Amino acid sequence: MKRPRIGYAFIALAAAGALALSGCSSSGDGGNGEGGSADSAAIITTNGSEPQNPLIATNTNEVGGGKILDLIFAGLVYYDAEGAAHNDLAESIESDDATNYTITIRDDATFTDGTPVKAENFVKAWNYGANADNAQLNSYFFEDIEGFSYEESVPELSGLKVVDDTTFTVKLNKAASDFPQRLGYSAFYPLPDVAFDDMAAQGEMPVVNGPYMLAGEGAWQHDEQIELVVNEDYNGPRKPQNGGVTIKFYATQDASYSDLLGGNVDVIDQIPETQLANFQSDLGDRAVNQPAAVFQSFTIPESLEHFSGEEGELRRKAISMSIDREQITDKIFDGTRTPASDFTSPVIDGWSDSLEGAEVLEYNPEEAKKLWAEADEIAPWSGDTFEIAYNSDGGHQAWVDATSNSIASTLGIKAAGKAYPKFDVLREEITNRTITTAFRTGWQADYPGLYNFLGPLYATNASSNDGDYSNPEFDKLLQEGSVDTDPASANEKFQQAQEVLLEDLPAFPLWYANVNGGYGESVDNVEFGWNSVPLYYEITKN
Repeated sequence: MKRPRIGYAFIALAAAGALALSGCSSSGDGGNGEGGSADSAAIITTNGSEPQNPLIATNTNEVGGGKILDLIFAGLVYYDAEGAAHNDLAESIESDDATNYTITIRDDATFTDGTPVKAENFVKAWNYGANADNAQLNSYFFEDIEGFSYEESVPELSGLKVVDDTTFTVKLNKAASDFPQRLGYSAFYPLPDVAFDDMAAQGEMPVVNGPYMLAGEGAWQHDEQIELVVNEDYNGPRKPQNGGVTIKFYATQDASYSDLLGGNVDVIDQIPETQLANFQSDLGDRAVNQPAAVFQSFTIPESLEHFSGEEGELRRKAISMSIDREQITDKIFDGTRTPASDFTSPVIDGWSDSLEGAEVLEYNPEEAKKLWAEADEIAPWSGDTFEIAYNSDGGHQAWVDATSNSIASTLGIKAAGKAYPKFDVLREEITNRTITTAFRTGWQADYPGLYNFLGPLYATNASSNDGDYSNPEFDKLLQEGSVDTDPASANEKFQQAQEVLLEDLPAFPLWYANVNGGYGESVDNVEFGWNSVPLYYEITKN
């Protein structure tokens, strides 16, 4: 099923108006049409990966943990299948200048320990996430709030004020017209009072306020699965139509696909490369192949020898132009990927396939060899093997091998993949800056806007800037776009910022990914969202 391109879904500023997001919920349109009555107590089983960190929203920036957090927490807003934002805990988000916001929340929401969700639960959680002393991976998302600092301890941001139990205000240090749209991302979830007494306990067995909660002590069986059940006290718009979700942490995608065919798992959102040619015939109308806001790349750290300065600029362009993206997406992915022409996604409003400098993403072996030779004149290549690190539990070996072979055969150097057994093991080395090779990267959007593909990954000191890229010109254009209240004008700035990235290549855009998944015969109302994740709360089971 194909979907139209997704719009910004944020409300333009009026002179003295309100940025109040609509309060409706989405409805499912998927399903296998098998009929039969749904069992509201039935548990939905699905695939996932072991979270890198404990379940603290401000310290989770990867898919495995994010999938869980979005099920067990409710934020101010949530995103429907098309990426539009709707109110969850928020009653209104108001501003007349895109700098000062007044946020009012519902007064009838509670955490699973029985305590009410108050305005201060948001403010305390955001302060915790922003404080440099806490070294949270998502601290970057609070950068625009007045008082934020990367270096100094700031226990309480001056831009956050609690007015009363249901109202708080946010003052930004610069206008951000898309601020309300960002608030559905997990970094902005609230935390219960008890979390601040023992954050380690909260991360292992969290007290939550979302549609689901952990099934009890031992529900998180590390490296195996996590069992979630319905939170009966949740009274928001994402009311579950089933009895819970069990997420199994598969070592390989082949294993999850085999379980789907065998009836041992209900829904999967990844198809192994070995099955891309036949999964649609295997599953029929239960196969899912639709565009999603997912971008694939690999990154060479700025600190890696030979890849900084003028030499590094030449080598980066040479490597990019030595990759035959068309052949790899055709042969490895059977046409379920599209070669990238930018750093974002075609399903996001403002995407462009005609950026200046985008020719560096086209296969051009002769130019690649020429640029590599120019780099050798500056400093001869002394690398033994150019390696791309990847996690072998994510089905990446085939494309990494193909990419490495393309680089090697074009440039006349040794190139190969470097396998890590698990995603969280690879992420630890990347996060700790101990990795000494290039490594696979990508982005599943947090909210549907161009800025989200650019700011978190490439802005100076950004939370997911794994290659430590920094360019003042890029930062300036990014900031100009973020404060522009005209979406078309803002997108122009973001496109100009991408042209800087095309010159520097801090990461190597490879392809845009469809979400390829499927579901079993016993489930219905299956709908995959704009960000490739199924809307689990809608799924019913016979």
